[in-house]
Amino acid sequence: MFNLIKEKESEFNSVLDFFKRDIASLRTGRANLVMLDGVQVEAYGVLNPLNAVANVSIADPRSFLITPWDKGVIKAVEKALVEANLGFGIMNEGDKIRLTIPDLTQENRLDLVKKLNDRLEKARISLRQVREEVKGKISQAFNDKEIAEDNKFRLEKELDDLVSKKNDALKEIRDQKEADIMAI
Repeated sequence: MFNLIKEKESEFNSVLDFFKRDIASLRTGRANLVMLDGVQVEAYGVLNPLNAVANVSIADPRSFLITPWDKGVIKAVEKALVEANLGFGIMNEGDKIRLTIPDLTQENRLDLVKKLNDRLEKARISLRQVREEVKGKISQAFNDKEIAEDNKFRLEKELDDLVSKKNDALKEIRDQKEADIMAI
């Protein structure tokens, strides 16, 4: 029972890792391959990740070059990029597609910060869900007389301290990403 918090620490860490991956797709004015991770292309009757049907490379700091392995899926790739609504300029050059990242306006930057804050809140909700699961198990163990009342309060305090540290870590990650977004 006393290892319960340590066992669940990996779930807390996975929330942080997911948050890092999730916000990596928010653009900061520079090309980053992670920005295209969520793009799914319908090719050969199934949805495929973009990098499964095309070579994706960074042409320069503000553009991507996408070269499909099979030239027959170039329209499907273009359609998937349009539907992904990434805010990039899409140019079909016949055998490849060039994506250009437009300059971020102040309005775009504020919108990205708003999306960042929404994703932060989702991550915090995930942390709270794991915390509530652990708290429920601690209360159940107390009700079943497996642990004493002192141990229950000690475990709950230890849990709250851990959740507080993870929330601080999330805020640090968010603050760094906001600084990247707002940098001109």
